[in-house]
Formats: sequence, C-alpha cells, structure tokens
Amino acid sequence: MYRPLLTLLLSLGVARTSFAQDTAQPDITALIEAIRAEAGVPALGGALVTLEGEPEVWVTGTRRAGGTEKVTVDDVWHLGSCTKSMTATLLALMVERGQLSWDALLGDMLPDVGEDMDLEYTDVTLVELLCHRAGVPGSPKAALLAEARMKPNEYILGQRSTYAHAVLSNPPGHPPRTKFEYANDGFVVAGHVAEIATGKPWEALMQELLFQPLDMASAGFGAPGSAAKCDQPRGHREDGTPVEPGPLADNPPVIGPAGTVCASLADWAKYVQLHLRGARGDVKVGEITLSRDTFARLHSAYPGEGDPYGFGWVVQEHPWAGGDGTTLWHNGSNTMWYCATWLGLENGIGVLVTTNRYGAAARTATEQALQLLVAEHERRAKK
Repeated sequence: MYRPLLTLLLSLGVARTSFAQDTAQPDITALIEAIRAEAGVPALGGALVTLEGEPEVWVTGTRRAGGTEKVTVDDVWHLGSCTKSMTATLLALMVERGQLSWDALLGDMLPDVGEDMDLEYTDVTLVELLCHRAGVPGSPKAALLAEARMKPNEYILGQRSTYAHAVLSNPPGHPPRTKFEYANDGFVVAGHVAEIATGKPWEALMQELLFQPLDMASAGFGAPGSAAKCDQPRGHREDGTPVEPGPLADNPPVIGPAGTVCASLADWAKYVQLHLRGARGDVKVGEITLSRDTFARLHSAYPGEGDPYGFGWVVQEHPWAGGDGTTLWHNGSNTMWYCATWLGLENGIGVLVTTNRYGAAARTATEQALQLLVAEHERRAKK
C-alpha cells in the first residue's frame, strides 16, 4: 500500500486548506471530531510538536466501535511502519557507540547466516537495507510469518535468525542498489544485525537505547491493552470489526523492526522532537550523543533514481516546512490501525495523527487531520 499512499500524500502535502483561513482561535478537538465523525472511524488523535516544550495532543472518539469507553490523551496507539525510522535511529546510536558501522558488509555482520547467504547480499550494507535498496523482495515470507504466529513463546532472537536466514539465502528480487523496492524484510534483517552485534533482542535494545532515554514510558510492541477489559484502543479492520488484543491483533513479533511499536501520542512526539532537534545540532540520547551529521544522514534520501526514501523517512519539499522546505513523512498500518507523521526540519514543526481503524476512510481522516494541524501551526505563526 506504500506506493499509492506516497502519490496521494504528495498531492495533499502541497494543498492549501480552508482551516488556515480563519485567524480566530479554533477548537482543535471539535475540528478533529468533525473529521472523525464524517469518516466514521472509531477514534482519531493528533499532536503538534515543536522544538521545545510539551506537545499539544488532541483525541476524540471511542476505543472500540460501538463502545462507550472514550479515548484519552494517554492512550496507546499502534504505529506500524512509523517504527522503521526508530529502528534506523537505534542503529545510528549503535554506530555512534562503535558497535556497528554504516559501511560494514552483511556477509561479515551476520555470521549466523554464514555460507548460506546469497552472494549478491554479501556486500550489502545497513544503508542499503534502511533505504530499501538492498534488493530484498517487497513481499514478506508469508510461510515464515504464519509459522512464527503459531510459536508466540519461542525465543524471538532465534526466530529472527531463522527469518533472516530465509530472506538472505534466497536470491534478491533484483540486484542490490539498482532500484527502490519497499521491503519490510530488509528492516527485519537490519534489526537482526543489531541483535547479533549485542546478543540482545531488538525489543530490549529499543527500550534500552531509545525509549528509556527519551522517557517514552508508554512505548512497547504489538497491539496495546488487555483482552480482559477495554483499557486501550482496539484496532479495527477495514470493515469496522474490532480486533481484541492477542496474537491476531498484530503481525508476528518477528517482523518487529519493520513495524510493531506502539506508544501514546505524547511519547511518539518525544521521538519526533528528537529528530527536529537533531536537524539543528548534536543531541544526547542517554549516554550516547547523536551528531548533527548523523541526523543529516538519517534525514537524507538514497541518491539516484526511485522514490526519495532514506532511513525510515520519505524526503520531500513543501513550503509550510520553511527554509528549503525539507519535509519528512511516513505512514504506518498493520491493517487494523493507521497513522502518519510530517516533520518540517527548517521550522522545527512536527504533526502526528493516528486512528484505530484501517482503510480508505482512515487514510482520508488522517490526511485531513494532518492538514488541519499544519494549518494551525501556520495560523499561530502569523499572530
């Protein structure tokens, strides 16, 4: 679903909206509620992030379609493929710490795959994996995913070793570095590289090096909440059917580095704020300093033909972002949730929107809410 959404957001990102016409103080919650009600999604939430201070968060709707439990600003949402830039940031932290190198070769980084690795993958680097240029096929290993779903208690590092072996022992879909192909499996392999370098699961590394230093207390993995009570939003399929937390409420954990993070809007905003700050200078994350040069790498598209993608971000230019207009965006969905974020690197503004339903209505609501929050930023800038 990535490519058509890219085309759609390219058109929406440059559009002027009616939200910016009125300079009076708007009721953002009411406007988001109007978008939610028209789209018919159970809940809709958004956040406006700046370089300093706490984000502003607005939510509306219910945790489950037809339910009475209202969503709150502290509720947790599934972020899908917006996980990808987080995995890239984790690897950047490990590069800064000297545990990994951007230029190290896959054949050297994954001895657990060993001689079974297809020769065309042996000189692939983390850069190519994180920019969808490694030649990894776009379709995930369906049989392995089904098998992993049946073994939820199996040690996750072992599962990812098996998965990476299956991906890399088969020929690439095309020669590495020759074209862009969006591939979840490439990020799974990249996450496994971090595991082999440390002996720790990707989940533990994400908590230790990224979430805990940023005080993202709500951040976790998989569908949030308990099946025993409606304590968190439920994901909903395209037909509006809610899915209770459990093995069927998310993709198997084995593909975590490609898209299983969940977090509250406020905690997701802390991560976005890290990238806004990093565009302007070095930033300390726990005991590790990510340099401005490292952020410049993370915010750059892979050179050459193909979609302008790099390290979990689509890189575009839009006037609302200020300066040269450099904008980062990504969307995410596990087919039960939908979210998206835009970052303006020059003006230091980020907007996040999420909903607990998948499908065309969810995408429309999210895109309208993103434009609403950008317009609200522009309204404030004119005061």
